Amino acid sequence: MQVHYGLDKEFDIRNPVITTGSFDGVHVGHKTILNRLRRSAREVGGESVLITFHPHPRKVLYPETAGRNLKLINSQREKIKLLKTTKLDHLIIVEFTVEFSKMSSADFIRKILAGKLGARKVVVGFNHHFGHNREGDYEYLYELGRYFHFEVEEIPQQDIDNEAVSSTKIRKALRDGNIQRANAYLDHHYIIRGELQKGDRELQINGFPTLSLPVAEDTKLIPPDGIYAIHIISGNKYYRGMIKVRRPSGAGSEDSCDINLALHLFEYNNNLVGQTATVYFHKQIRDEAIFTNGYDLLSELQEAREETDELIY
Repeated sequence: MQVHYGLDKEFDIRNPVITTGSFDGVHVGHKTILNRLRRSAREVGGESVLITFHPHPRKVLYPETAGRNLKLINSQREKIKLLKTTKLDHLIIVEFTVEFSKMSSADFIRKILAGKLGARKVVVGFNHHFGHNREGDYEYLYELGRYFHFEVEEIPQQDIDNEAVSSTKIRKALRDGNIQRANAYLDHHYIIRGELQKGDRELQINGFPTLSLPVAEDTKLIPPDGIYAIHIISGNKYYRGMIKVRRPSGAGSEDSCDINLALHLFEYNNNLVGQTATVYFHKQIRDEAIFTNGYDLLSELQEAREETDELIY
């Protein structure tokens, strides 16, 4: 998959078959659209293209209302990693600004889909809207497609309904700590990706060596405080373990970059410090708990480890 940042460059894409959207989570519903996109590209001897936006439009258009506390399932780096697994040919990441949001649907079609990219076909989900004030819809896209000589395909409502999943449902499951439900909606594990750092020295002395995983983007949605069964992949190597999520005392639940993520790996490897890793969440083992002393904490961690060890083979 080729990743392109912005629309300023010249594109050399063969018979582009294009879709647009946020695709936060890259969940099973998104995969329905991407599978159709890839199949359509093969039929016309073309290449599949997804145009997505960063930051999320709501963060830009409604910074004090709908976008203020919006948390996303994936960081941009995580979304790129997940999209690569779908065998998409091209990902175009467009910086979303207030100025860009004022582009009319007609100009988006004329300047970008037809002019810049030379679309052969555009695939959209049921009830898709685009352009300034979401004024563009399938019918309008179809009419202008005839003028600019590209095809338009709308995925039928029943196909979308059969994958009755939305990013909103997934976010709710994650906020509730229901990792297994979120994973089922996603059709893959919820992930956090970042660079591993040194962990808590006190826990290491007491037999629980840890690594710390800073959250890179403040828009990243992090599950509730607690202990979770995980595995990680770093440098193509697989490690089982668990992660303790803890928000600082007095901090709001939305302060993602301040959240402490402590990983304890069953096959601990200190050489992982400074390495990039992807953490795959399996299940919440313990919810938030307040420990009056270190013994209670270590006892709880030991029980959680035994349970996790049985869960992840």
